[in-house]
Amino acid sequence: MRWKYKFGYSLYDETLNKPIADITSGDSYTTTGFNQTLTQPTIGNPLGNPAYPGYTASNGPNWVDYLTVEYNATATLTYNLAYGGATIDSALVAPYLPTVSSVAEQVENEWFPTYAAKPSSTPWSSDDSLFAVFDGINDVGNSYYQGLPATTTLNAAIFDVYAGLVEMLYLAGGRNFAFLNVPPVDRSPLMLAQSTSAQALEKADIAAWNTALTSLASNLKRNHSDVNIFIVDTNTLFTKVLNNPASFPQTAVYHNTTAYCDAYQNGTPTPDYFDLSCGIPVNEYFWLNSLHPTYPMHNVLAEEVASQLKAGPNVC
Repeated sequence: MRWKYKFGYSLYDETLNKPIADITSGDSYTTTGFNQTLTQPTIGNPLGNPAYPGYTASNGPNWVDYLTVEYNATATLTYNLAYGGATIDSALVAPYLPTVSSVAEQVENEWFPTYAAKPSSTPWSSDDSLFAVFDGINDVGNSYYQGLPATTTLNAAIFDVYAGLVEMLYLAGGRNFAFLNVPPVDRSPLMLAQSTSAQALEKADIAAWNTALTSLASNLKRNHSDVNIFIVDTNTLFTKVLNNPASFPQTAVYHNTTAYCDAYQNGTPTPDYFDLSCGIPVNEYFWLNSLHPTYPMHNVLAEEVASQLKAGPNVC
């Protein structure tokens, strides 16, 4: 199966195999700083704006970048609407700033007005387009501390919105969907600085979120037999690397998987920059800062997404 266009939603974001439309939505793990009102993706410039790799949180290319230009089986045009700090619905879980565009806003205020009508600049079709969503990190991170039963009620409300957004995309012609679950950010430096009880609470909420995402995908397939659905288990993938960086050639460079260096946390002049105060180069840290992994992890994630797309849908 091949797609020309990739439409992604933070589900955080995902990539494709031919002139495809890949539309991605999500948060800082996915964003490249794309603005749908500026330069659009073309064969020679597949991510549109800004210039590759864009504005990422990985100190280099992120998984959307890699998926678009390195692991694509064919030309892929990526429309990456993801926004750093995004939650599914800002009315349910507030982002760190009120100006952050939620996944709901990415879909309703950006994708629909700009692309739903299949303009001549983006003549996508149901067959050649993938809608990818990588989100939930901020939803969980900004609410897990409420504990049970509050998070159960909240997650149910969030997934009602999430399912509604996917249904809107289906009615607009979307038939290929990739959903990325929440990685083990309970093991991030941000959470390792918290109590063990806080870490356990977030870990449990991540598990609940990921279970709900699997249910969303199953329900979508049950309601619409003509959809192709891919669930990407980032949680298992990240856990594998955190436990053993040598699990993949790209991440074998990691020598620190629990901390970050202050001198690197806001980005560095080059992807493999070395500051003596940090002991090792920036790309040998799994974590760039308190929450975001460096580009080698994104490289592995993109490879996994591409592998799953090649293998075919995994939700029946």
